[in-house]
Amino acid sequence: MGFLRHFRQLWVQVLIGTALGAVVGWLWPHFGADLKPLGDAFIKLVKMAIAPVIFCTVAAGIAHMGDMKAFGRLGLRTLVYFEVMSTFALVIGLVVGVVLHPGAGFNIDPKTLDPKIGSEYLVKATHGPGLVDYLLHLIPNTFVSAFAEGDLLQVLVIAILTGFACTRLGKFGDRAAGVLEDIAQLFFGIIGVVVQLAPIGAFGAMAFTIGKFGVSSLVQLSAVVGTFYLTSLLFVLIVLGAVAWLSGFSILKFLAYIRDELLIVLGASSSEAALPLIMAKLQRLGAGKTTVGLVIPTGYSFNLDGTNIYMTLATLFLAQATNTPLSLGQEATLLGVAMLTSKGASGVAGAGFITLAATLAVIPDLPIAALALLVGVDRFMSACRALTNFIGNGVGTLVIARWEGDLDRDRLKAELDRGPGDEVALLDSVEAG
Repeated sequence: MGFLRHFRQLWVQVLIGTALGAVVGWLWPHFGADLKPLGDAFIKLVKMAIAPVIFCTVAAGIAHMGDMKAFGRLGLRTLVYFEVMSTFALVIGLVVGVVLHPGAGFNIDPKTLDPKIGSEYLVKATHGPGLVDYLLHLIPNTFVSAFAEGDLLQVLVIAILTGFACTRLGKFGDRAAGVLEDIAQLFFGIIGVVVQLAPIGAFGAMAFTIGKFGVSSLVQLSAVVGTFYLTSLLFVLIVLGAVAWLSGFSILKFLAYIRDELLIVLGASSSEAALPLIMAKLQRLGAGKTTVGLVIPTGYSFNLDGTNIYMTLATLFLAQATNTPLSLGQEATLLGVAMLTSKGASGVAGAGFITLAATLAVIPDLPIAALALLVGVDRFMSACRALTNFIGNGVGTLVIARWEGDLDRDRLKAELDRGPGDEVALLDSVEAG
């Protein structure tokens, strides 16, 4: 009976689904690779409700906030925090690559690598929008197009405009904000239904990863994969741990509190798969709705700690593996360019690899064909990127909420001491509460 009670918990089901997927992908690789639609379908179901949740939460929060100066201060502090933490992550990846030399001893001749693989990713990276085009892209073509395309930053822009409009419409604006809160509660309920499929999604995604890329590629490049996982772990425990401690909470308790979400992100290799869940949990921890609604979706484009670590560490690995020496000036250039190219990489699996291609393009001495070395293990590293990004945004939200005076510290302590609860009950009650 005790086992059955634990089996009903979502994190146990997801863990079992992930383990079974790994076994299926290992024993029957072709069949495992064909199970990819299971993971993709789960992510699409979750993403279906993300845009409405963000829109309703942010718009209603701004409407109730009323103070536009306070909202502007929140946005500025959010961007400052993101830039500081992103720079930390980039520097740490660079330092670890220089100190540990994960690519030493490979002695690979770039001429023996398939140039088509690197070129394909470089085309995707270099055909992205410029700065002006990117800023214009933040404005959707129509009100509904942002929702149809699932562009979170465009949805955020619409939500901010809607919230401002509500503050100018008096009682009608208050009623409109109330309706938005009710709609948000409905979509949290939808996610509560969808999240029950997380074990199936994790099963399919892991079966595909192991079946498609195999364990052999992971063994061959274990040095860079292990270095990346270790660096990300140290970043979470030491850097984010110190930030959390200064903000009055334990990083270990926080990780235990979001264990269900971490397993979903691990299984799906996408931080977006658990975005609505983390929004709900952060509100339960005492962070204000407006802060959560602004910081989380913005962080998915501007606060990608795992992607930043990966970019500098992977670049140095490729240089070392192909015996391409990099000068101090080139390393500084790499750092500067990575600070720009890392912005806008989404939480979807594979986006970090395209961003890496854009970063490599600024170092002519390092052949783009070297990207072929990482293709086989990128999916494994994608899971670590997503986890680190996810944790970084969760910690950042609580830190910024405290900075803004929008965090109930007593509630935060009580919730972390109590531990995680039922995910479905959480989604059903967070908006009503």
